[in-house]
Amino acid sequence: MSKRIAIVGTGALGGYVGGYLAHQGHDVTLIDWWPENIEAIRSRGLQLDGVTDEEKITVTAAKTMHLTELQSFSKQKPIDIAFVAVKSYDTEWATMMIKPYLAPGGFVVSLQNCLNEEKIAAIVGHGKTVGVIASSISVELYEPGRIRRMAAKGGKDHTVFRVGEMHGVITPRVEELVGMLASIDSSKPTTNLWGERWSKLCLNGMRNGVSAATGLPGRECDANDAIRSFSIKLGSEAVRVGQALGYQLVSLGKMAPERLALAGEGHADALAEIEQLLIARQSANPRAGIQRPSMAQDMRKGRRTEIELMNGFIAEKGRLMGIPTPSHDKLTQVVIRVERGELAPSPANLGG
Repeated sequence: MSKRIAIVGTGALGGYVGGYLAHQGHDVTLIDWWPENIEAIRSRGLQLDGVTDEEKITVTAAKTMHLTELQSFSKQKPIDIAFVAVKSYDTEWATMMIKPYLAPGGFVVSLQNCLNEEKIAAIVGHGKTVGVIASSISVELYEPGRIRRMAAKGGKDHTVFRVGEMHGVITPRVEELVGMLASIDSSKPTTNLWGERWSKLCLNGMRNGVSAATGLPGRECDANDAIRSFSIKLGSEAVRVGQALGYQLVSLGKMAPERLALAGEGHADALAEIEQLLIARQSANPRAGIQRPSMAQDMRKGRRTEIELMNGFIAEKGRLMGIPTPSHDKLTQVVIRVERGELAPSPANLGG
């Protein structure tokens, strides 16, 4: 029998993954609490787009559910796989909400930014928790029922989906998820979930809050000398905190973690190397001029950002390990002030 899949949070990433899985023939139910989003999907399908014509599809096969309709699951076949794809600050209640409808062998997958597996495991148990990192996927829900991918697919050059257990063993369910996600983009199992998670947090910590604080898309952030320098310091501090925590960090895009750390600490050759990689990355992306990370998208929509669970979390762990994180402390406070309307988004907020 086919597995029953729930996507808890049909935003950019949840909608993109859930839409493709439904398009591939999986039994998928999209759950969201933005009424206009669900109604748009019901009326015209979930419209997905990318950087090529082949990526433009309309998904009509997915079932949909408003948050207020969730109790109807009690009269249906239970959920085998629940992807939690909400903002990190919504993790606990979203997990608690889907927990009663899991099958006996069902489990929850964190398809999110930040490190949320422990929060999920505290509710459903470690044996029912799996993590999926979506690396450099760059998706945006730009209006109800419409999602576009702002970066090219990874393919053989970059593995987008990394699937792992908290204990690091590659299990049959990890292999099953790898197979599912491989129909969307490149996918692999990992024995290093925590190292993969922290590595993505390093990248998010360099980009998300910076764009939210400045109001600039990624390409303009990297083109601004002062802001690019600030971003490199963010990455350097995050790498040093992750190393102190004992994580096995992986490549950050094309940046080696140690080289990024050295660049932020003023080593000239490492700094020149990292700057070149950042500028080249944006030049290679055809949509870099309009691409905004998820936190900047939230800021434009007037939504709460994940700043305290990204840069604030890195700073908190830095204090725990005795690693200074002045750039993360500064960025966290700036973004909070922009959220509150005390500051307008501007490059001047970060010295640009």
